[in-house]
Amino acid sequence: MSEDGIHHTSRRTILQATGTLGAVLGLGGVATATPGREPGPKKDEILVGVDETISNAEETVEPKIPNNAAIVHANETLGYVAVEFPSNADEQARENFKENVLKDRDIEYAEDNATVEAFYTPDDPQYGDQYAPQQVNCEGAWETTLGDSDVTISIVDQGIQYDHPNLEENMDDSVSDFGENFAGSGSDPYPVSEGEDHGTHVGGIAAGVTDNGTGHAGISNCSMLSARALDDSGGGSLSDIADAIQWSADQGAEIINLSLGGGGYSSTMDDACQYAFDAGSLPIAAAGNDHGGSVSYPAAYDTVVAVSSLDENESLSSFSNTGPEIELAAPGSNVLSAVNWDDYDEYSGTSMASPVAAGVAGLALSAHEGLSNEDLRDHLRATAVDIGLPEDEQGSGRVDADNAVNTDPGDGDDDDDDDGGDDPGDGEETTTVTDSLSSSWDSDCWTYGWQFDSTSRVIVDLEGPSDATFDLYANERDQCPTTSDYDHISYTWGSDEEIVIEDPDTAADLHVLVDAYSGSGDYTLTITEYEG
Repeated sequence: MSEDGIHHTSRRTILQATGTLGAVLGLGGVATATPGREPGPKKDEILVGVDETISNAEETVEPKIPNNAAIVHANETLGYVAVEFPSNADEQARENFKENVLKDRDIEYAEDNATVEAFYTPDDPQYGDQYAPQQVNCEGAWETTLGDSDVTISIVDQGIQYDHPNLEENMDDSVSDFGENFAGSGSDPYPVSEGEDHGTHVGGIAAGVTDNGTGHAGISNCSMLSARALDDSGGGSLSDIADAIQWSADQGAEIINLSLGGGGYSSTMDDACQYAFDAGSLPIAAAGNDHGGSVSYPAAYDTVVAVSSLDENESLSSFSNTGPEIELAAPGSNVLSAVNWDDYDEYSGTSMASPVAAGVAGLALSAHEGLSNEDLRDHLRATAVDIGLPEDEQGSGRVDADNAVNTDPGDGDDDDDDDGGDDPGDGEETTTVTDSLSSSWDSDCWTYGWQFDSTSRVIVDLEGPSDATFDLYANERDQCPTTSDYDHISYTWGSDEEIVIEDPDTAADLHVLVDAYSGSGDYTLTITEYEG
C-alpha cells in the first residue's frame, strides 16, 4: 500500500452546512405533494430541504424565514418546503437566507426553485412512415408481447390528450382523469392549449396503442399515467417536477419517463429521483439537446437512466448531449407520434429518445414479470446493441426491444454492473493514507489520481474513531466536495463510511472530503480502484 495516488489538497474548516442528503424515506407526512399551484417558473422561491430525521418540514423551517417571506408549498414526503420572497425583494436577501438557514443542523439544503424545460426540438415532417419501432426491433418483441397493461409508465411532462384515439385505450383508468395536475389549477392533467402537445407526443411514443388500426404504433401497449408538471409553455419548477415524480412512484409506476431537464444539479430533484428508485420505479430521462454538451439533470443522477438520441442512420443526433452518464441510445430524430388534437406529427429531441427506451423497458418488464428496477436497468444495458459509437455517446448501446423481451435476464449480462463478487475488473490498485481531524467542523480534502486507463469501479473506505462522527464525500469532477456540493455521500452515526462508484468519470481526478461532524481523532482513508 502506498500514498502515491492520494494527495492532500488542503486542510480547512468548513461551515457545517447541509448535514446530509440521501434518500428521504419514512418521513411522517403531514401533507403529500400538492397539485394545483400556479404553473410555470417560480423564480421568487427558495426550496429548503430538511434532514431525514425531521418529521415536519414546514414546522421546522417556519421559524427560520424572514418576515417578508412565506412558506407557499410543502412536500412532507420528500421533506422540503418552498419559501416565497416578494418579487421586489433584493437578490442578496435571498442569498443571505440560503446561507443563514444552512447553519441549522436540521436543514439539508436551500436552493432556488429553478425552471425545468421540456427537451423538445421541433422540426417539419420529413417522413411519412415511422422508423423508431423498426430501429429498436420492436417487431421481434411484439411477437412475444405488445406490452402488459399491468405495467405502468408515468409521463412526467406536459399534459397528455388522454382521449386521443390512439392513446385512450392505454391510459391508466385506476386514477381519476388518468393522472394528476401539478402545473395549474384543478387536478385534471388535460392539455390547456393547442401548443401543449409535448406530453402527448412523448406519451404516444412510449405507449401509443399498437395494432388497433389507428394512427401510429407506440413502442408498447403498457398502461400510461399523465403527471402534468410542465405548463403549456413547456416550463415547470423544480418543485412541480419533484412532486410529480414522487406522486408517480406512490401510484406504483414501474417506469417514470422524464423528457425534461435544466437548471443544473438540484438536491430536491435528486431526492425525488432517489425516492422513486427506492420505491421500485425506474426513472428514464432525456440526456439534453445542447449539441454535444454534458448530460443534463435529471438524466445525470445516479438513480436515472440517461438516454442519448440517434437519427434514422443510427448516428448520434446533432443536438444530443453526451457524457459518461449515458446508459442507452434510442431514436430521437424525426420521430412520429400523436399530437393534439387527434393528430400526428414528427418531432426531434432527446425527449423523443427517452420514451422509446421507456417503452422498451415496459416491454421487457411485461415479458419478464418480477424484475426489480435494478435488474431491469441491468437487463436493458446487457441487451443493448453496440452500434459503434463511443461509450459517452451510446452508453451500453442502442436499446433493443427484441433482445430485451426474448433474452432471459442474466443471459446477456456482463460484469460491469455486478454488485457482487470480489473481482469486478481485470486488476485492482489500493491506496491508503492516514491522518486526523482535530475537532468538530474540521475537514480534510484529498485528491486521487487514477491508476488505470479504464476503471470499472472505485471504492472509497473510511475508518475513524468509534467515539466520533466523520462523514465521507466524493466528487467525480475537478473540485473538492463540500458538505453542500458533492456527487456522492456516505454518512452514519459513527466514523466508518463507504462510497462505491460504478464506471466513474476519470476525466478529472477523484476528490474526497473527510469531514468531522462531531468529535476528533485519527482516521484511515482507503481507495481501491478496479480496472475495467
